[in-house]
Amino acid sequence: MVDKIFRVNMTDLTTSVEEVPEAWAGHGGRGLTSTIIAEEVEPTCHPLGKNNKLVIAPGLLSGTVAANSGRLSIGAKSPLTGTIKESNAGGTSAQLLAKAGCKAVIIEGLPKEDKWYSLAITPAGVTIKEETERIGMGNFDVIKSISPEHDNKIGILTIGQAGEMKMTSANISIQDPDGGLRSCGRGGLGAVMGSKKIKFITIDPEGGKVDIADPAKFKAANRTFAKALAGHPISQALGAYGTNVLVNIINESGGLPTKNFTQGQFADHEAISGETMVDLINERGGKAKHNCHAGCVIQCSQIYNDAKGNKLTSGIEFESVWAMGADCCVADLDCIAEADRIMDDIGIDSIETSVAMGVAMEAGVLEFGDGVEICRILRDEVTKGTALGRIVGNGTGSVGRSFGVTRVPVVKNQAIPAYDPRAIKGMGITYATSTQGADHTMGYTITTNILNVGGQVDPLSKEGQIELSRNLQIATAAIDSTGMCLFIAFAVLDDETCLPALVDLLNARFDIALTIDDVMSLGKHILKLERKFNIAAGFTAADDRLPEFFYDEPLAPHNVVFDFTAEEIDSFWNF
Repeated sequence: MVDKIFRVNMTDLTTSVEEVPEAWAGHGGRGLTSTIIAEEVEPTCHPLGKNNKLVIAPGLLSGTVAANSGRLSIGAKSPLTGTIKESNAGGTSAQLLAKAGCKAVIIEGLPKEDKWYSLAITPAGVTIKEETERIGMGNFDVIKSISPEHDNKIGILTIGQAGEMKMTSANISIQDPDGGLRSCGRGGLGAVMGSKKIKFITIDPEGGKVDIADPAKFKAANRTFAKALAGHPISQALGAYGTNVLVNIINESGGLPTKNFTQGQFADHEAISGETMVDLINERGGKAKHNCHAGCVIQCSQIYNDAKGNKLTSGIEFESVWAMGADCCVADLDCIAEADRIMDDIGIDSIETSVAMGVAMEAGVLEFGDGVEICRILRDEVTKGTALGRIVGNGTGSVGRSFGVTRVPVVKNQAIPAYDPRAIKGMGITYATSTQGADHTMGYTITTNILNVGGQVDPLSKEGQIELSRNLQIATAAIDSTGMCLFIAFAVLDDETCLPALVDLLNARFDIALTIDDVMSLGKHILKLERKFNIAAGFTAADDRLPEFFYDEPLAPHNVVFDFTAEEIDSFWNF
């Protein structure tokens, strides 16, 4: 099936199917979303206005049997950060979109009338339908109401109440193989979808498939690639305990942000650790090992049941557990899982919203450790769009500004994730220089700072951190373009067969002759393209900085600060 561009104009409610421009042909996933946004969106436009566009793109290997290739990228100008933005997630939609012959969906304009719509994607293109039945529903009810109509054989993207209200922490949720949710969570892309009055999107490939130029070569490369992934010890640890295996590890390093980033260790870390979580899952008949998309050989997801054995949430990640747990001082996994489910249903980023709760706690809006009140605020305030709910729903920076808090852990207005940049300095460089606000996935230096993958760089030392972050950001931009999960990076860095196998997969898929250098050049191109957009939007080097308290307040137990100069940070871009 030949890939096409599907374009949707919400202003005149028309759709079209277009040939893929030659300049876009070599891109997929993040590379394609950022390329289209950079080419078609005015950098100074209002993110929720008519001139922003929402771009949805599967990766270069999406829809194939390549291991761990099920990530879907969604891009726009972010209403949270004001920067270019790409967020990706697992689920079923990337594979189905690729099988429908869709290289990318470009959604532009705003409806003239105050009506809501849904989009239905098939190989023939996109159909726009007015939607009335599901407005105001949470994400789970949306999926529950749609899936039976299609025998659960379609992909679904949906926004909850947060997206409808255009909260800048709103995400876009993607149905996973078990009817759960995976979230394109960061940057408020759900608000962009809400601004265009689209409640949900369905994807039906109608039996379509992705053509492989050289099936035999592809099969052999995938065998080598999957073996490298499955055999890596970090992959195995993730499969055994989920990403939450990191709680004890990061706590031991002294880099687990606690009580709104005032401490580097959480006294109750064991209560919320991956090991404790897996014990509870097994006791209650859940699943300790689970995949968020077909073909995953790592299976770091899980299904977490409540005390009665009923499913509470799935895919509860380290970032969510840390943010609601250590950062807010909540030591109850059941409470954290309940909050995670509510945020999934509302359709709001669990990192941004939970860090916002920590800032609200410092402001005295609620007490540190009060998980019950967190859940109440989510249900009664955020879901209903009260004044407090909108302050929280618009993110960490919004809470800090509204309540006069000075310790507000954000970069480019996006909440800093689960690694304190004072104790893990490589992550500080990533947070500062990322083109998309503070985001651990942009350049995950934990690999080498903490896990000793691909070498070892002392997390407490400045030496080597800028080069480490730069190299990982370049590699990540390329990985995000393939549709691969970020966690392939562990094997890529340690197993000499892994990266060549990935390149072989791309070459066999398209009958091309890429080299490893070509893949790295792609990553560099994407980063520079995104930075160029941001500069045109008004960002300067002064925006590539951490909040001042990281430079001034020593973090226990190591009593360290983030001590990079402006000139050192700016040298990141010398490539």
